[in-house]
Amino acid sequence: MPALLKAMRPHQWVKNVFVLAALVFWLAERFQLGDFSFAAHQGTIGRVALALIGFCLASSSIYLLNDILDREQDRQHPIKRHRPIAAGAVSIEAASALCVAAAVGALVLGWITSTDQGNVALVLAAYMVLNLLYSLKLKHVVLVDVFCIATGFMLRVVAGGFAAGAPVSKWLMLCTFFLALFLALCKRKAEIDLLGSDRGEHRKILLEYTPAFLDQTTVVLAACAILNYTMYTVDKDTVARLGDDLVWTVPFVVFGLFRYLLLVQKQEGGGSPSKVLLGGDVTFALNGLAWLAVVLFILFR
Repeated sequence: MPALLKAMRPHQWVKNVFVLAALVFWLAERFQLGDFSFAAHQGTIGRVALALIGFCLASSSIYLLNDILDREQDRQHPIKRHRPIAAGAVSIEAASALCVAAAVGALVLGWITSTDQGNVALVLAAYMVLNLLYSLKLKHVVLVDVFCIATGFMLRVVAGGFAAGAPVSKWLMLCTFFLALFLALCKRKAEIDLLGSDRGEHRKILLEYTPAFLDQTTVVLAACAILNYTMYTVDKDTVARLGDDLVWTVPFVVFGLFRYLLLVQKQEGGGSPSKVLLGGDVTFALNGLAWLAVVLFILFR
């Protein structure tokens, strides 16, 4: 993989799948109403696809900025020292130019995909400003750092709703928030386990987190995510629009969260949700595919 492309971290783009959430359920509702036609809705599908690409560009611009700012610390990290910028495979000038180009491209796509429901460009701008503040200051503030990450996932869902011209369930928003917060704290736990007593040399904020605190909060957040997802599946508005069978997908969510917690506790890749989701753990990946298959079957049968 070319160094510049690798520096954009394409494996992290899987996180932007949250942009598609509103579209999937909106199309399912159209299907339930007998109003499903690809030709009739290709404009909506195209807008959401472009919004997804916009978030990929926006997130890559932030990753590039982070790697530029953190290159010295990354060189002290056993894994991050292999990143193209830290390793010297990509120059600061080239990374900076690509960072700006990706940010501008994201905003252009956001402007193109905006609807009466909302302005996608503003959501993308808010996402990039939040992450700029995160890179410069907020990632050094305990707990605020992970709340920034969780907010970024909520913005993805909102942008997808705006691009689709569809409202987003409050239960879905809350579930997204708790799930993202869960993953962010799991990542902190994995970093502490990996770096051990030297974690403060890489990032001082890791000294603020303790294994016991992270163990407790990740369990609580997993429970919150499961509860909110379950409430979403049985909510009267969800049942009225999509039927009451989504509740059968809850066991897959419970299994997936428990499996991820196990990976974190056993130090088997829980520090990178994207890599786990993309096949880093076969059991987790198969469960995710099974959940998706059941959801699609229920919505579009």
